[in-house]
Amino acid sequence: MSIKENAQSLLLAYTAKNADIHLQEATATGMAYDAFLDGLLARELEYRQENRLKKRIVGAKFPFKKYLVDFDRTPFEKKTAKMIDTLSSLEFIKNKENIILIGNPGVGKTHLAIALGIEACMRDMRVLFASVPNLVIELREAMSLNQISVYKKKFEKYDLVILDELGYVSFDKDGNEILFSLLSSRNDRGSIIITTNLVFERWDEVFKDPILTGALVDRLAHKSYVIDMTGESYRIRETRAWLEKTVG
Repeated sequence: MSIKENAQSLLLAYTAKNADIHLQEATATGMAYDAFLDGLLARELEYRQENRLKKRIVGAKFPFKKYLVDFDRTPFEKKTAKMIDTLSSLEFIKNKENIILIGNPGVGKTHLAIALGIEACMRDMRVLFASVPNLVIELREAMSLNQISVYKKKFEKYDLVILDELGYVSFDKDGNEILFSLLSSRNDRGSIIITTNLVFERWDEVFKDPILTGALVDRLAHKSYVIDMTGESYRIRETRAWLEKTVG
């Protein structure tokens, strides 16, 4: 069998595709056998790591890509900016702690949440992104198919779960209960990031049940970083800058 065929049998995708090129280079430069093999295996490993990262990011179901390096900290108070820098280490995931990002639309809550999620993917962690309204729909479907236990186990396997837009849509009693059950089973098993436009005192506007709301807040806020990002929308800032540039 040829090198390509053996590599295919061993599932060495990079080697199967590029072995001939490496052989030609090694022959032309008089490269030693051990240096040739070491270089080829190193590229195979890099190729696998790159593919693994891509699969992590695709599997996380991010609606778009955002990165920590692009997140503008200047609009926030020093204390908040410092907290964001602290969270960038991702120690909160190792400690199974939660993050709750509170603020009006347009202040960067989702950007920050996704950026932390992508950073986690790049460090080979399992991440899931879901909008809360869509999550409730999926939970209802799982219940109708008697697969809620399977869904919960799947939900618990991630190192980080990002729940976006809590507070934009309220739920009925069934929706409240299944969401509470899911979050309760997830809590302490792995980290959760929640973005919301509502302070805790207003969460009962979504869940409609003061007792259930209190219990949920108590569980999520325990061992959590609560960051108030309330401020001027970046869209307003960008529009103002554009107008000033245009008029000027």
